[in-house]
Amino acid sequence: MTVIKKQNLKPPNKGKSRFSKINAWLHLWLGLASGIIVFIMGITGCILVFEQEIKALTSPYLNVEAQGPEKLLPPSKIYAAVHKALPNKEIHGVWYNGLDKSIKVDIESDSLIYVNPYNGKITGMVHHEDFFHFMDEGHRNLWLEREIGSQITAWATVIFFFLLISGLILWFPKKWNKTTRNASFKIKWDAKFKRLNYDLHNVMGFYTLILAVLIAFTGLLMSFHWLRESTYWIAGGWADDKDKKEQVVAVKKDTLSQQQLDKLAGADFIWKKVRTEIAKENKEAVIIHFPDEPKDDFYACTDMNKGVWRDLYFDSKTLELLPSSQDYIGDARFSKWLMRSNYSLHIGAIGGIPTKIVYFLGSLICASLPVTGFYIWWGRKKKQKPKA
Repeated sequence: MTVIKKQNLKPPNKGKSRFSKINAWLHLWLGLASGIIVFIMGITGCILVFEQEIKALTSPYLNVEAQGPEKLLPPSKIYAAVHKALPNKEIHGVWYNGLDKSIKVDIESDSLIYVNPYNGKITGMVHHEDFFHFMDEGHRNLWLEREIGSQITAWATVIFFFLLISGLILWFPKKWNKTTRNASFKIKWDAKFKRLNYDLHNVMGFYTLILAVLIAFTGLLMSFHWLRESTYWIAGGWADDKDKKEQVVAVKKDTLSQQQLDKLAGADFIWKKVRTEIAKENKEAVIIHFPDEPKDDFYACTDMNKGVWRDLYFDSKTLELLPSSQDYIGDARFSKWLMRSNYSLHIGAIGGIPTKIVYFLGSLICASLPVTGFYIWWGRKKKQKPKA
């Protein structure tokens, strides 16, 4: 009697697909190539999240005893006081920061001048190249020349954005069961360092994914004009521009024949008008920039709150608000809101202290991903042995 052996009818194990292999290869080598840059940008981003809060605690010259808004000195008085103290410096503008904050005066110098808004006395003169400026230069340009450094950080952000997507593909389990769920969503804190490092990279990377994508994409919007324009168009900006053009045609007036007003008197008028008639948020925080040339318009900034602001332009001859000025962000359409809130979304100021804490932790995790990823690669490399 012939015994027929039972054959294994299961298909042979083909292993990972070509797509998975390519994705893993790109994730590894692009991660190694951009790791140091991503680490620097993540750490500096952590520090810059709380820049204003740290400065307020460590820089006494930024704070003054709050008084009534009627006691604030107008721009002309601040201009005169600073010009008297520093007659050889050209003054470009004044930054009112609130009733309990000193005014920052924009002068032609490497130093920053801070003035008491109630008596015009200088409270501080600090070098522009402070610690946070150093961190900002590292975050934006890696402490290189802007033309070179900004391109490196921009393209490193592009790579990081891709790594987030490829990392999600690598993280996604082939099968969903208790073991894979625990491995994908939980960190085994009592494991050996090698396993703990892997969990910190794999699990923490997943939990930070949405925030990391948001940080990376908002950074790309600031780096690439074409991406910003495309996003604005997709969000419906083309319709907003059409309406804006119609508004400009409707409100534009021929007022060039009126007599030119003195720039300091004009600055005082605009400052008062912005505070009492235009501003809707943080009304005592106003920036007034003096025109560099008689033909230039006045620039003012208001509604500065949680990383968002409102740019205003005034005719230098009539002091009328120009159509190119921005509307209150609460009245803006989604496309305008998105573009004007991009910086706030990037630094985490959009929701105040709670979102800043979340962004701080998220940036810290983003900075750790190249480190943990490198150790995973290095550990596997050391484990490999030459074939006999």
